[in-house]
Order: sequence, then structure tokens, then C-alpha cells
Amino acid sequence: KKKTVSFSTMPNDRKLNSAAACIAFMLEGCELKKVRSNSRMYSRFFVLDADMRCVRWEPSKKDSEKAKIEIKSVKEVRVGKKTPILRSNGLSDQFPDECAFSIIYGDNYESLDLVAGSADVVSAWVMGLRYLVSYGKHTPEAPGTGHPSLRTSWISSVFDLADLEKSGLIPVARAVQLIKALNPGMKASTIELKFKELQKASDRVGTEVACDLFVEAYCELCTRPEIFFLLVQFSSNKEYLALKDLLMFLEVEQGMEGVTEEKCWEIVSKYEPSKEGREKGYLAIDGFTRYLLSSECSIFDPQHRTVCQDMAQPLSHYYISSAHSACLLEDNFWGRSDVSGYVSALGSGCRSIELVLWDGPDGEPVVYPGPSAVPFRAVVGLLEQHAFAASAYPLILCLVVRCSAAQQRLAARCLRKTLGEKLYVEPPDPSESFLPSPERLKGRILIKGKKLPPGCEDSEGDVPMRIDASNMNPQDFWKCGCQMVAMNYQTPGLMMDLNAGWFRQNGACGYVLRPAIMREEVSYFSANAKDSLPGVPAQLLHLKVISGQNLPKPKGSGAKGEVVEPYVCAEIHGIPADCAEHRTKTALQSGDNPVFDESLEFQVNLPELAVLRFVVLDDDYIGDEFIAQYTIPFECLQPGYRHVPLQALSGEPLPHATLFVHVAITDRRGGGGGKGQRRGLAGRRGRRVREYTSTKATGIKAIDEVFRTATQPLREATDLRENNALVSFKELCGLTPAANMKQCILTVAAWLLHSDSAPSVTLNLAERYPPMEAQGPIPELLRKVLTAYETMIQTSRTLIESADVVHGKLLQAQQAGMDFHKELHRIEAKEGLRGRKLQKALESFAWNITVLKVRA
Repeated sequence: KKKTVSFSTMPNDRKLNSAAACIAFMLEGCELKKVRSNSRMYSRFFVLDADMRCVRWEPSKKDSEKAKIEIKSVKEVRVGKKTPILRSNGLSDQFPDECAFSIIYGDNYESLDLVAGSADVVSAWVMGLRYLVSYGKHTPEAPGTGHPSLRTSWISSVFDLADLEKSGLIPVARAVQLIKALNPGMKASTIELKFKELQKASDRVGTEVACDLFVEAYCELCTRPEIFFLLVQFSSNKEYLALKDLLMFLEVEQGMEGVTEEKCWEIVSKYEPSKEGREKGYLAIDGFTRYLLSSECSIFDPQHRTVCQDMAQPLSHYYISSAHSACLLEDNFWGRSDVSGYVSALGSGCRSIELVLWDGPDGEPVVYPGPSAVPFRAVVGLLEQHAFAASAYPLILCLVVRCSAAQQRLAARCLRKTLGEKLYVEPPDPSESFLPSPERLKGRILIKGKKLPPGCEDSEGDVPMRIDASNMNPQDFWKCGCQMVAMNYQTPGLMMDLNAGWFRQNGACGYVLRPAIMREEVSYFSANAKDSLPGVPAQLLHLKVISGQNLPKPKGSGAKGEVVEPYVCAEIHGIPADCAEHRTKTALQSGDNPVFDESLEFQVNLPELAVLRFVVLDDDYIGDEFIAQYTIPFECLQPGYRHVPLQALSGEPLPHATLFVHVAITDRRGGGGGKGQRRGLAGRRGRRVREYTSTKATGIKAIDEVFRTATQPLREATDLRENNALVSFKELCGLTPAANMKQCILTVAAWLLHSDSAPSVTLNLAERYPPMEAQGPIPELLRKVLTAYETMIQTSRTLIESADVVHGKLLQAQQAGMDFHKELHRIEAKEGLRGRKLQKALESFAWNITVLKVRA
């Protein structure tokens, strides 16, 4: 693969961990590229005036007094390509989204569009500007002066408790252990080095440290700039999140519903380390970081940690976690075996275990041939003991019988005696057309095997077997509808990652419902689909990989001083149309905590069958080495700012090793069926002709006439679903298609609050379709926003008021089509359809029913 690396204009040792540091950086100034309306870019030197009232740039053809923006005129600071100029055709591919930002200023809401050399520089300017916009008018002096902050007071109190002698000094070793205890995962050597640097800089080299040096070391080591940047965005005072700030963050950014002030108090009480913060309801940077690192903010949706799917469906409607040769430590025939493998597999939620029975040397069947054969009796006893340790749902024993009839009888007696009432032996009910459900079979053990013909006294004969401990890709079989893909649990790697990740989604109970399109009586689905599926709405995954924390070195690279230069691969596994892989740039000389700040995008056509896998690799020209991974079903992703708990190659958790990401999922704009249209966050509008999903001819006149009545309702359904009004409104607000309505309203409100001319806009929430109206004269940009809002409201109204009628027409056409289903084969025979024509008629019928059902 071609190597890609990232370059930064920010010095490697420069860590911006406070608003003061950002403003200091702005006061020094740096080179940025100024983007003009003609899409040309010019390098200019930008600097914040010493009085912190203006941002200036040079050289410029303008008078020096005009080549500036006053802080008090700034309405908003946007990160990314969020203005028409930065979204224009000529610039969209010239620089990454995270390297662009815009300053919206003046009563006419003009934009100064800028491109930096790295995301770090963007963060510094945006963080500093947002701070000054909030405080510049009232507090022109640099932040951080005056009374101690909430955080400083807390860190000082921690130091005082550690100062047992009350001398104002503590030993360096004690200071190191204290910071390490407050930040699990941080290396002691990193902390020691920081103390040495600060002692040398302040000319206070020794074996003890004072409180001020301890506070400085803690702030430099334990402040994650990306989280501080996030706090500044939502904080009303830029030092901590008050309850209303936290509530807004949870609702707007994390997508949480029904958040109350009591819930926010609960979070503050649990995660804020300072007593003052807990008493006043303030969440400062350390508490905010702890909260974001907690399981509450994991990328895995907590709803899926318990059984959350319908378990009353027939057994054939589920994928079942299955193990092959679970007792083997190595390959079949020549490897060692250990029954603890069964216990491990069952503890992981495995619900189907393959047992190959062979003739044993002592007249009893064994499960594994060779010098370390395991008696069948011992395995069954172990299974009886541990069968339901991790899941109450049925365990299936898949017997491959290679032993004689005599030993088969012994095996049968052993099963009945050992398993007792747990063994499911009831004959099937002839009146039921479906298998019993997992819910109905709770606590039961089922036997799956090949029944020999009457009078046959032999074993199953030659049965194809895997003779090594490798694994196949389970996705290749799941997409074909195969329920049970037996895995070698003792063999780590990609295939086991996919299997383990997939079966996490339903409380790790070992059963996962197959996609709805696979469970329908009539549906059109191809396992090898390379396009979007008929009528199934595709989704876009917007994934921003922000940073990594406490990444270990690759296994076997323990050489002292060896630097890890990681990058992240994000992979989607699913149907062929969804399989994709994107990677970040390599973070150079980044240590254990790299910053990536890179946005990736995936189109997912069948979310129910898709899995997202993060892989962290060390960029090495000899060969990229594995560092960590995490695999999660697409349906389990939580939106917002999330931490990804990384795992080792074996699947074991890596303590304190995480990735920090932002997740947003939006509907893809485009018709169902046909080639999927990819569209970026800042894509262009109006270029693509709308695609309409249509029915297909079956070649049977009566059936085709029924489906033809659905043509107009299908077009209406597409028009109702796929309008650009909402996205246009979001983009005019300077937000992405992944933004929600609350973010849009808050953005407009912020513009009004930061305007000296004080334009007034009302939003009447008492009405069913709330109007947003200007009271008096307003700037042109704001007028465009209000017009876009009105268009969006009207299209929403049309959808709401027309939906029931269109829905009814689609259901009527679907039901009329299904009325032909039972007679379909008779009708086809009557019409004389054979061979390819018959196959095409069946496919078209299934396509039509699927499209009508999904569109409805």
C-alpha cells in the first residue's frame, strides 16, 4: 500500500491544553491560506493583536486597517468546509475537511475562509477565537489570570493531601505515582520526564517538587486538547460545563433523548473530581474527560448489552454462534486437546458445539482421536455443568458420528443420563409449520446429527472435515443465510474478530436475528449484491477518527526507544456492496497518544448485516504491525463523541487503550434499487437526476396489471422521502447533513446574540408547523436561512399530510400482489413459463413485493 503521512505546522512539543495556550499561539501568529470567492488560495500571515481585539493578516493590497477583523464583529467560527466558498467545485479535493475553518463576521455575515497546515492549528485558532468572542468584549486580558480556576484548586488540594509533612514539597516518586493513579494508563517514565523538564526550565532540579510545578505537570500531561476543545464549544464560561451546558451537549451532540437536569447532576456527582464542582453542578475538564472515557460513552450502544431482539421467532430465523473443535489447542489429528476450550467457548456465548465421535480404546467413544483423546462422557459432563453459564438460550450439540454402532449406543445412554431433563427429545408437532423459538427452548440442549437409514449399523461414513485450526470468513456464509458457521475459537485473527463482534449485539446470548429481508415469506435478496438493495434505504456512516490513547507497542517490538507511528484502518464487512476500507494518515512521532483528526465516510446498503472493524497498525516499511482492533455491528453504533475500547489480537481487552471518534449516521439521498450514489458531507446539490424505484414485469399479464397500479404511489413515496430542503437549511446554517434540528436552531440563535445590530427573529413552537419570522430588517444571509427553513417546514408538512394516503396505496398494491403468491406456480405453468423465463418471473415478483413493502 502507498504510505501516507501527515505534516503539521505545530511544533511537536507544543501542546495546546488551555484557552490561554491557544491565545498565546495566536499572538505569535502563523501562516494560513486565505481562500477567495474565485476559489484561489493565497498564503498570508495571520496574527492576533496584542490587545486581543483584532485579527490581522499581511501582506495585503488593502489598507492595514481594512486587512483585519474585529473580535466583537465575529458571529461564529466554523470548523470544516461549511461555507459556499469552501464547498465550491475547485476546492473540494484540495485539502481535508479538518484543515479548513471560517470566521463569520459583520452585520452581513461575511465569511473569511482559511486553510491551515494541520488540524492542530485549526483547533488553536478556533478554540482561541471562540473564547475571545465570549469574553473579548468584557475581559480583554489573557485568560488564566486572577483567582485560581476550579481545576487548579482541585489539583492543589490533591497535592496538599499528598504533602504528609506539610512542607510544601513532595518527593518526585510520590508525585509520579499520584498522577499515574489519577490517570490510569499513563506511563511512569512519561511523568518522570515531564517533571525533569519543568524542574530544569524553572531551575529547581531536585528530588522534590512544589505545588505549582505539580499543577503545571498535571495540566500538561493530563489535558487532552481535543476534549478541551469540545468543552469550550459547549461551555458558557469556557472553564467547565454547567448543568444546562451538559444537557445541551448530551441532547445535541450525543443524540440522547429525554435528558433531565437530574441526569446531569448524576453525571457530575459521579465523574467530577472536585468537591466544589460536585456541589455546584460544574463538570470541569477532568470530570468531562472521565465521563467521555466511561462505559456510558462507549461506542457500543448499552441497549445491546442485554437481550434486545425478539426471541420468539422460529429457530431458523437466527444466526447461532457455533464452535468447531473447541477442545483443540492446535490442529486436528496431530494437535493437543484440552476440555477447558469448551468452557471458554460457552463462556463467550457459543450456542452450538460440534462433537466428532470416534471409537475409544476402552470401549467408550471419544471426542478427539490421538494420544490425548477426550472421553465423550467427560465432555458431556462438562457441557451439562457449563451449558447455560453465559446464556439461557438453547445449546445445540452437532454430532458427527464416526464410531461404531455399539459405541453410538453408549453415547446415547450417556446423553440421556447426564443431561436428564435438559435434553430436548420431544418429537416435532405435525400441526406446526415452524421450528420452536429460542425463548420456548430456554434451558434445553438439542442434538443435531445425521439420522442413518433403518437397519444401518455403521457410522456416518466419510464426512468432510477441516484438518487444521484455520477459520473461514463467517460473513461469506451469513450473507447467504447460513445460520451456523462453526469457528475455531482457539485461532485469533480477523475471522474470529468478526464472529465475536457480530454476536455481541444481542446481549452476547449466542443468537442474532437474521435481517428482515431474509425472514420475509417473499423477498428479493442476493447474497452477492454489488449495488443497493431494492427499496432498502441505504445509510451513510460519517466517522471521524480523532485520537488514540495509551496505544501499546506491537507484540515483539519491545526495543527501548522504538517509536510507534500508528494509523487506523476502518473496515466495513457485509454484503459485497458494503465491503470497504479507509485509513487515516500515519501519526508521526506521536508516542502513545496520537492525534489523527481525519474524517472517513462509508455507504452501508444493508445495515442489519454490516460490521465495522477498527484496526490500529504500526506504519513500518518492512511490514505494518498489528497493534489493536475492535469490531462492532453497525446496528450497535452510538452517535456522537465516543471512545472505542481496543482489544488485543486474542480478543482480550487492552487496559486503558482507546480510540476517540465521532460517529454520525444519515440516510443516503437517492432512490432504492440501482447503483448507489455516494455523497460527501459537503457535496453539491442539483447535479443528480432523482432515481425512482419501479416495479418489474413478470411476463404474466394479470400480475403485471396489479403491480402497474403502484407506479405512481412509488414515485410519490420517493418524492416525499427524498427532498433536499432539510439539508439545504443545515448547510446554510453552516452545519453538515449529519446535524440535527436543535443544532440548527441554536446556531441561528447564536448569530442573533452576537450581533450588535440586534436583529429579532421569533420561533412559535405553539403551532404544529412552527414558523420562524423576522421582526424588522435582517441581513441577507439570515433571510436566506429563514427562506430555507420555511421551505423545509412546508415539505415536512406535505410529507406528514400525504403519507397516510401514499402508504395505503402501496400496501393495497402489495396485498393484491401477495394474493397471487399461493397460486403463483399454477399460474406460471398455465402461462407456459419455463427455464430462464420462469426464473425471471419469480425474481421480478419477489423484487416487486420487496420494493412495495419497504417503500410503504
